[in-house]
Amino acid sequence: MNQEQSPAPQNNQRKEGEKVKSLTVTRSESFSGPIPPPAILGEYEKIHAGLADRIMKMAESQSEHRKYLERKVILHDRIKSILGLVFAFLIVVIAIGAGVYLAVMGQPVTGGILGLIPLGTIVGAFIYQQKEEKKPKEE
Repeated sequence: MNQEQSPAPQNNQRKEGEKVKSLTVTRSESFSGPIPPPAILGEYEKIHAGLADRIMKMAESQSEHRKYLERKVILHDRIKSILGLVFAFLIVVIAIGAGVYLAVMGQPVTGGILGLIPLGTIVGAFIYQQKEEKKPKEE
């Protein structure tokens, strides 16, 4: 009772020289930012209850941290700016004082040079900064 059946011919077999046409469809999704779109967030919630809430808390925490760092950077920039002005003022006052002292002690050329070079440097830096602020910023 052992009968062998021959396989039925398959319609999807290619004949020699026959061209095969194929179509590939690719779909891509992306998002930017710490919070995924609602559909994806819902999928996370299906995987583990409360996971969407944890993702939202993580995004809120990251946002607060970024705001904190930005406040710190602004504060430190202000402090650096003020300290730069104070030290520049001290350097100019000391140099002018030393120049006046040298001029009074009989060295007017040396005193003039010592007094004017730091003053010229500070004025030049101020003018350069003003020009830079007037330039349009590229972003």
